[in-house]
Amino acid sequence: MKHLISAADLSLDEILSILDTAEEMSVVNDRDVKKLPTLRGKTVVNLFFEDSTRTRISFEVAAKRLSADVINFSAKGSSVSKGESLKDTAQTLEAMGAQALIVRHHASGAAHNLANSGWISSHIINAGDGKHEHPTQALLDAFTMRKRIHGSHSRGKSLDGLKVLIVGDVLHSRVARSNLLLLRSLGAEVRLAAPATLLPANPNFLGASYYLGLDDAIDEFHPDVVMMLRVQLERMSASFFPTAREYSRGWGLSAERLARLSENAIVMHPGPMNRGLEISSEAADSAQSTVLEQVANGISVRMSVLYHLMSGETRE
Repeated sequence: MKHLISAADLSLDEILSILDTAEEMSVVNDRDVKKLPTLRGKTVVNLFFEDSTRTRISFEVAAKRLSADVINFSAKGSSVSKGESLKDTAQTLEAMGAQALIVRHHASGAAHNLANSGWISSHIINAGDGKHEHPTQALLDAFTMRKRIHGSHSRGKSLDGLKVLIVGDVLHSRVARSNLLLLRSLGAEVRLAAPATLLPANPNFLGASYYLGLDDAIDEFHPDVVMMLRVQLERMSASFFPTAREYSRGWGLSAERLARLSENAIVMHPGPMNRGLEISSEAADSAQSTVLEQVANGISVRMSVLYHLMSGETRE
């Protein structure tokens, strides 16, 4: 692996290798001294053109636990705000010694362009590009599912037969797209549930069956995993649903809908959550919720991704 741009770029063997290495990294993260010398002397840059808290901090912690030097670059107040291009910014950072750029950008395809343009030789990790993809989120979600299902015997396991329901703002969600690709590679059956206004114009191109009613999806599909998507109000230039109350009533994971799930079903959310909109506090704080596990697991998974890209080795 040279870059991580899309979940579609990963073979099943590569996915399992990343998840298995993340298992080892999670052991490190449980120790008193949470450090490995793996990337000592290497520099990782968080190149973020969009606001982020958990993704940026997660990558920062992951890189530091592998002993890399970390630079956080925000487009706000930088030369980018004065008109410098993505190409010039990336070349400048590489000239300063960056071996890896973790890129979050508002334009779909930005990370792909950097990785394939020939402008720079650094490793590129896509930390979210527009409405396109967010592959490390899909990896940490898969890792979390696998841990919940297989526990301490997760190593080498796929997600064959697992029924995953992705609910909500599919139209604007890079998380949904990456999860669809990655989870299908792992053998899961993935379906969508969303209002018609929050599905792509041709939802069939996503390759997943979909429901236009959350209650129907729960009653007919009987999901093992319900992944609630954040309603991305900042990406909406028009009204996609009448009111927040109407959305919550029709599409929110309420206490009543939670009770209708299997007692072994798990509830996921990529965060940050709009409590009371797409998910109730009862669901978010329930024993079935993996929200905080996803945050913790994100560090282990991102350590694994950095290891596979930058260490020059492949663990067996």
